[in-house]
Amino acid sequence: MPLPDPRDVFLCHAWDDRQGAAKELHDLLVSRGVSVWFSERDVALGTPLLREIDKGLAKSRVGIVLVTPALLRRLQGEGIADKELSALLARDLLVPIVHGTTYEALREVSPLLGSRSGLSTAEEQMANVAAKIAELITV
Repeated sequence: MPLPDPRDVFLCHAWDDRQGAAKELHDLLVSRGVSVWFSERDVALGTPLLREIDKGLAKSRVGIVLVTPALLRRLQGEGIADKELSALLARDLLVPIVHGTTYEALREVSPLLGSRSGLSTAEEQMANVAAKIAELITV
């Protein structure tokens, strides 16, 4: 199977957030012209999930990790989000977006991700976060 079309960003998120904060961020980014690899839109039924994620990672320029309490729990369980994060940490451009939790909680689970400069929805609305990501993509 061919690789997916190139994307501006790969959105890593917890399964629990797929219909909430992750979808909101995805929709806001798309409305700003950012192409987003988002598992809920890019993994077809009946296809191997991990292989599709692998292809999405390979074809995305920037990694975004939506850090929520659910993601922190998932990372400790070493599931799919943990595998995505492992691949994303090898990139130069990886942006954590902290939502509903803190950088301190993130650093307890992932010191490497917590050391990256990022954004927090405690300080800015999700729409402003999306605007900053869109601005990053155009640089």
